[in-house]
Amino acid sequence: MGLLAYLKSQFVLQLLIGFVFVVSGLIINFIQLCTCVLWPINKQLYRRINCRLAYSLWSQLVMLLEWWSGTECMLYTDQATVDMFGKEHVIIILNHNFEIDFLCGWTMCERYGVLGSSKVLAKHELLKVPLIGWTWYFLEIVFCKRKWEEDRDKVFKGLDSLKDYPEFMWFLLYCEGTRFTEKKHQISMQVAESKGLPKLKYHLLPRTKGFTTTLQCLKGTVSAVYDVTLNFKDKKVPTLLGIINGTKYMADMSIRRYPVDEIPDDEKECANWLHKLYQEKDALQEHYAKEGSFPGPTIRPPRRLWSLLNFLFWACVLLSPLIHLAWGVFISGSPLHILGFMLFLIIASVAVRRLIGVTEVKKTGSSYGDQEAKKQN
Repeated sequence: MGLLAYLKSQFVLQLLIGFVFVVSGLIINFIQLCTCVLWPINKQLYRRINCRLAYSLWSQLVMLLEWWSGTECMLYTDQATVDMFGKEHVIIILNHNFEIDFLCGWTMCERYGVLGSSKVLAKHELLKVPLIGWTWYFLEIVFCKRKWEEDRDKVFKGLDSLKDYPEFMWFLLYCEGTRFTEKKHQISMQVAESKGLPKLKYHLLPRTKGFTTTLQCLKGTVSAVYDVTLNFKDKKVPTLLGIINGTKYMADMSIRRYPVDEIPDDEKECANWLHKLYQEKDALQEHYAKEGSFPGPTIRPPRRLWSLLNFLFWACVLLSPLIHLAWGVFISGSPLHILGFMLFLIIASVAVRRLIGVTEVKKTGSSYGDQEAKKQN
């Protein structure tokens, strides 16, 4: 193990990074709260400010992926598609197989200037998660309980309000609804069989309601749908904890652009279009399993320095007083002060670990199709 790899694996350094993220996030959330006074005066100014505040928080996670772990992202697409990145409102369809799939999506958003304005149809439970849910709330993220009777009006209202968004936005949809696991896949394929739909090998059956509703509401605003299929070299299964430990991964993303005008308006036909798309995604993953790559030309977008510079700014602002405080505590010789500081470090480490736990596959997802789980709920 080299010196740099050894340093990245040290808990103290990881804790300091977590401290910077958590404290800067709380500061950003407070500033976002203060910007609410702008909403009735100048809604678009409020939105532009919050896009940049969100960027300042999310880019710290992108920094971990790109600069701390050194993970590389390769795009399998054509130059004409890449030339449109960051220049239009779009819906992104991404497979939901890995703990860091959202982070790979965010690194593409960062490289093409739309990280702060990226959107997602998020589960309502995330609204209660500090930093993540709170930041999304101020970004007008649409939260849903996955119960259409309860979500319908709220989803339509939330999506309709985004039609005049001043920044180009990438609206991410996980049409599978939950992360892929073998158990969920078995249940999902039973549902597919009961509905007479083709079975998928690498994906869950897509839930069409979220996609058709989003497309219906944002038609006239979004100009295209980007289908993104993600996988990793050497059959690696990356985790956020691995990223924090400095593990380098090689991500491959197949991206296909579909103009909205080419997607059927009728809800049933649009749902069929989505099912066909997932059959094509399955074929892409089958090709990757056999060949170790996706078909088509490759493009490696360059990293930008902004995410690293943003983290260094927050690190300078927050770590200097922390180190000064720690030094003062330990030279004081007071057992009470030292014990209190150690307790603070323990609480901070637990908080960081809890935030990491939000991304873990075994702790996320829904009980869709699982009658036993539903009974337990």
